[in-house]
Amino acid sequence: MSKKRPVFIYSMLIINVAVFLWLSFAGSTDDGAFMAAHGALLTQDIIIYKKYYELVTSMFLHFGIDHLASNMIILIAVGDPLERVIGTARTAVIYLVSGIAGNLLSVALELATASFAVSAGASGAILGLLGAVIYVLIRNHGRIGGLSLWRVVLSVVITFYIGLTGSGVNNAAHFGGLICGLALAVLLYHPSLNDPLK
Repeated sequence: MSKKRPVFIYSMLIINVAVFLWLSFAGSTDDGAFMAAHGALLTQDIIIYKKYYELVTSMFLHFGIDHLASNMIILIAVGDPLERVIGTARTAVIYLVSGIAGNLLSVALELATASFAVSAGASGAILGLLGAVIYVLIRNHGRIGGLSLWRVVLSVVITFYIGLTGSGVNNAAHFGGLICGLALAVLLYHPSLNDPLK
């Protein structure tokens, strides 16, 4: 595994923390209306007002310090070893596209159920990284960094268990991100090929 520090993952960490600090000084990150006004995902905004940028901006907003901390811990724990193996470009594509895919599935489900809520957080993108890690571990027949397949799968199971038994969790975004990350890893990661993206 490369000893080079993963540029993308740590950039995401810095940006997420910086956005959180800025919003904390500007208002309350626990206030849904405040968060919606500053880029959180609201299905009505997407459908009625065409605020498509919320599919991206919401990935960098968090409801309170606990939400931010839990996501950033998992981001580093999973993203650091993954980026060292598959490279910065692939990691960036998987993270960003998975986050958007998770948000799109969330919007679709809310429209189907007519149940709407303000949504924000990097967890859809992070679940995309987890999906990619699962595929890379399978292809590599073992571990990457301190990660092993059974631990990653267990983490995903626990995440969905908490989401399904608790409240205020966007399970659709999690599921959409996970599936998208897994699919993108299948398309982008070919360990037998030596190409400049790796």
